[in-house]
Amino acid sequence: MTDVYVVGDVRVRPLTDGTGEFFHPAREAFPMAAESAWQAARDLDPTAFRGDRWRLRFRCFLITTGTRMILVDAGIGPVDSPAASWAPVPGRLLDQLGEAGVDPSDIDTVALSHLHTDHIGWAVSPTRFRNAEHILQRTEYEAVDQLNPELRHRLLDPLRADGQLRLVDGAASLTPGVRVSHTPGHTPGHQVVLVDRGQETLAITGDLLVHAIQLADPDVAYLLEVDHELARQSRREVLDAATIIATAHLTEPFHRL
Repeated sequence: MTDVYVVGDVRVRPLTDGTGEFFHPAREAFPMAAESAWQAARDLDPTAFRGDRWRLRFRCFLITTGTRMILVDAGIGPVDSPAASWAPVPGRLLDQLGEAGVDPSDIDTVALSHLHTDHIGWAVSPTRFRNAEHILQRTEYEAVDQLNPELRHRLLDPLRADGQLRLVDGAASLTPGVRVSHTPGHTPGHQVVLVDRGQETLAITGDLLVHAIQLADPDVAYLLEVDHELARQSRREVLDAATIIATAHLTEPFHRL
């Protein structure tokens, strides 16, 4: 598929912050998956498989409209980011933005799908996106001590002190035709971003699904989901509603459903 997907008058550009191997072998990360699902996943995303290792992208998305510039997730971040203990930092997000002709100060909204460290890296220093409102589900904010207490003082408190944090409860509009939707399960306050234009709905999925095996079989549970049943329900609902998905970790960014 194209490197930039156009939905009506909205452009969605994938930005790869890094590529690396996950710290669990794939079969440990999805221990209940059937062999048929593994084969289907290999057919969908063969590059993700390196023997028993799982190779993944760390991807953000830039949404541009006539008046708005929205970044979905903030990647693995710089060399001293919270993801540094396991992810291939430093990431390339700022370079990728530059190649697209975008300065970090041009971003007016950062929608954080959730508070795992590979999705918030470049937001830890609020000056990276100094003009941006950062959107987070209130449920995720309230769960930070369960997810990663370090992020309270490294991310959330500074954003709140600078007036850059907006907490939402469930569905919330970012701009006409672009909204967030609460999709709990991976984390308590996980959210996806939906772009609706005419008969087409593009879903930027965050970690709603993290591997092609969950695209092959949405009922496959992921080891690090906090609530497997809620995650399955959220995944099914979004995949049923969307016509195309934009994924954070699969090799190809866009997948038509």
